[in-house]
Amino acid sequence: MTAGQQTPRGRTGPEPARTAPWHWALALAGCGAVVAAALAAAPATGTPVPVRSTPKALAASAAPDPAKAQLPLECGPFPIETVIGMPADLGDGRPGTVVAAHCAAETGTPPDAVYLLGFGPGAHPVVLTTLLSERENLTVGRLALRSDGAITGHAQGYSSEDVPRFRPDISLDLTWTRKGGGWERSQTAAPVSQT
Repeated sequence: MTAGQQTPRGRTGPEPARTAPWHWALALAGCGAVVAAALAAAPATGTPVPVRSTPKALAASAAPDPAKAQLPLECGPFPIETVIGMPADLGDGRPGTVVAAHCAAETGTPPDAVYLLGFGPGAHPVVLTTLLSERENLTVGRLALRSDGAITGHAQGYSSEDVPRFRPDISLDLTWTRKGGGWERSQTAAPVSQT
């Protein structure tokens, strides 16, 4: 020890180095990188996020076949007739078919029902939901798929039993939009077309 140099009492080793602020910044950055790598490597847990796909039309062969589905129409001795079938992915990544059907009565204008079909057990077509009941006494003339996955349609009907069946006096533009786990329908009056 040279002259004039003093050693602090109680210390026997070298004095620890002081850390500068940039040392802490480097340490925090390193910890962040380790945590990010661990999260990327570990599988995510919790509620899975539903897969959303682009709504699009499908080939009939890729979607449920209405002819093989048991549609809930009470037709008695008459067969069930499909008038419109629209195979599509409605934005949930699953093939479906929107179908309008009615009882093929020999006379009159039977009302239509509209159903959404999906694949059930064994890839058998099943009715997922009823979009329009035949009890509403409407005849569906058009169904289409909108780019946001909504289903649109046009239907005509009768305000009373006294209205001739060949001259409907009610005309509606229909829209079905997905809401929660189901479908919500809205409608607006449209000009009546006499055919």
